Amino acid sequence: MGMSGVYGAADETESIATIRAALDAGVNLVDTGDFYGAGHNEMLVGRALEGRREKVLLSVKFGALRSPDGSWVGFDGRPAAVKNFAAYSLQRLGVDHIDVYRPSRLDPTVPIEDTIGAIGDLISAGYVRFAGLSEVGAETIRRAHAVRPVSDLQIEYSLISRGPETAIFPVLEELGIGVTAYGVLSRGLLSGSRPTGKGDIRAHMPRFSGDNLARNATVIETLKKLAAEHGLAPAQLAIAWVLARGPRIIPVMGARTRKQLAESLSALEVKLTATDLAHVEATMAATAVAGTRYDERQMRNLDSEK
Repeated sequence: MGMSGVYGAADETESIATIRAALDAGVNLVDTGDFYGAGHNEMLVGRALEGRREKVLLSVKFGALRSPDGSWVGFDGRPAAVKNFAAYSLQRLGVDHIDVYRPSRLDPTVPIEDTIGAIGDLISAGYVRFAGLSEVGAETIRRAHAVRPVSDLQIEYSLISRGPETAIFPVLEELGIGVTAYGVLSRGLLSGSRPTGKGDIRAHMPRFSGDNLARNATVIETLKKLAAEHGLAPAQLAIAWVLARGPRIIPVMGARTRKQLAESLSALEVKLTATDLAHVEATMAATAVAGTRYDERQMRNLDSEK
């Protein structure tokens, strides 16, 4: 996502080099969305995967609607739309199938059974291998899974975004569904990154705004001290914590450059003990963070928050 203008300008040459460096390092999951840069990201990923398609599981989100000026104008989970979105994604990516296909949000006007059923049709036709979901709650997961086995849920999860632990993760464990955890660095907040300008979506997010950002500086300092105790950078500890939560949880590393990628991948070498985890969680209380992960309107519409 960050390679297609969401956090400001990005260098396409460096973006492609970063994806290929990740594959060379053994990363085998690439996640994108058809609405990232209004198709730009899929075309970018397609170029990066030329000659390397067989090395990756390709995960694609669909459904968010955008106007030419870049604004968000709704969501469409109707079966016909699902199949239409898939046709365009296959073309932009330059592939004959998508490994994991998922609605990026729940369409409140369309039963999840209808949306997941359309993905099932795509699976039967060979265009998709597995059905996924994103940012939905426990009831929606159960309903979807009853129609077509769901392989994976994508949801925000980090040291300071731990909501899924209460009601969602137990259902995933029961049903044997994996987790693709995004926002493991809370969009750079935990690594000390800041919005770069008006083109950076974080400038409109509560945790990066006004008094909240000032209050969250204390949270970041706490993480820095914890990381220093282990000889790590804050980002490494934050990623290592997610990795340690269990084999079903796979963190998405949103690196835009090879330098960021190298730092993120180094978290794979970090082994946190049960004592380490307990200390980190006790010190980094999720309740300490100021501001919600999205603005009020988006939080109100998220099925995962209901």
